[in-house]
Amino acid sequence: MTDVALYDDLAAEWWRPRGAFAMLHWLAAARARLIPPAARPGAVLVDLGCGGGVLAPHLAGKGYLHVGVDLSRSGPALAKRHGVHAVRGDVLAVPLRPGCADVVVAGEILEHVPDLAKAVEQACGLLRPGGLLVLDTLADTALSRFLAITVAERLPGVPRGVHEADLLVNRAALVRECARRGVTVRLRGIRPSMLDLAGWALGRRPAVRMVPVPTTAVLFQGTGMKET
Repeated sequence: MTDVALYDDLAAEWWRPRGAFAMLHWLAAARARLIPPAARPGAVLVDLGCGGGVLAPHLAGKGYLHVGVDLSRSGPALAKRHGVHAVRGDVLAVPLRPGCADVVVAGEILEHVPDLAKAVEQACGLLRPGGLLVLDTLADTALSRFLAITVAERLPGVPRGVHEADLLVNRAALVRECARRGVTVRLRGIRPSMLDLAGWALGRRPAVRMVPVPTTAVLFQGTGMKET
């Protein structure tokens, strides 16, 4: 499992617009676009691996009680400052009641856990019947390992050791494990907009949009509803 202490060491980076976790903000914005407004009063969204709470601004006005779970020491404290009801906990043993969530989000967390099946069991188990699972992660492919680890972790400002090659996610296994738990997941590939990325690098854009691509071989999103 990725060393959680790394995130505590980099806690000051969570909310720096051009910090080490800038791309996590871009991904959070893309993730939030997959989440519809709450369908009922008191709807609960559980944010697994919430980190410093970067999803929170993108959920504003959607009507959810935003509950976060993160294993780091610093993440939940930071997330609380941004309106997240955050608790410290492991996504492999979530300290919440099964069936409590209308939406479960697993953003950029599945590629950090040593037991994909257990993580999926926990995520799907939190959903109410008809609840929505939203995820994004990195594929277990040679191309993904090259781009996300060999290349990305050598760029200026990007921390080393964030990803471990043997934890990247097997897409077929992910879909299969979700189906076993009553959630049929559809995947789609995404990447940063190259035009936006160039503008951001030059200081001309505050953020970068994530755009769809025809392959899920590197970075991908997934959505699925739990059977009623």
